[in-house]
Amino acid sequence: MNSEKEFLSNYRLEDYERPSVTTDVAAFMIRQEEKSSYRKIAENKLLLLMIRRGGHPFKGMWALPGGFLQKDETVEQCALREITEETGVTPASIMPVGVYSAPNRDPRGWIISNAYVSIISEESVRQIGSDDADDAQWFAVSFTSDDDGRYHLTLTYGETELHAVLEIESQHFGRTAFRIIENGGIAFDHAAIIASALSALRSEAKNYDIIFDFLPETFTLTALQKVQETIMNVSILPANFRRMVSGYVEETDEFVRGEGHRPAKLYRRKQSAQ
Repeated sequence: MNSEKEFLSNYRLEDYERPSVTTDVAAFMIRQEEKSSYRKIAENKLLLLMIRRGGHPFKGMWALPGGFLQKDETVEQCALREITEETGVTPASIMPVGVYSAPNRDPRGWIISNAYVSIISEESVRQIGSDDADDAQWFAVSFTSDDDGRYHLTLTYGETELHAVLEIESQHFGRTAFRIIENGGIAFDHAAIIASALSALRSEAKNYDIIFDFLPETFTLTALQKVQETIMNVSILPANFRRMVSGYVEETDEFVRGEGHRPAKLYRRKQSAQ
């Protein structure tokens, strides 16, 4: 019987067809819109980073940031590298969304994508100033369903609006996969990746684990509530929210003062909740 060393010396990897491997990252940020009056609470918008493709295929269309796996790096390292190159910010962590391996998903050939969700804080992006490039923009996100079971993904930046229509393909292990009916000007199968990423984000936000990542170290309970409402696209009674979140936060000795409002207590995430 041949030894493993002998087996490997005769093994020819090139005898087998191999796909190219990429990562795609759905990087989300929540941006606070300017108030029209000091009497109004500032509204939040959920934003998604999109890149306008400069070359074929899908030249001129919008896509998620991503790229090909390089030698001697993991897919997680590739995803972090790609989002850092596009935003100048390295997220503390990324969450897997799924593996996209349909044979015809990329017209260039057999290319498998590993998709991730990333959260970028508005403060970090503002400090880096990474949203000035013409080919990289933060799009406002709307994701709703109708009575026919179809999902409508709308991404808006200035005069540009991308509108994809999808339906659920499968639901397993807490993850939802979508089938694209209309891609709405979104390149590759990225509309399906975005829909799955949003679905995963909303599921995680119910347990509060993910909403803290959108905020600075200290925050008001109103700001925390607005983040959860923005992600989940729901309205929550303040009294109910405060009761539900009480086990996840702790008071600080600090306050924030705003025009026309009483000083608001600042909170931080409980250490035990991390």
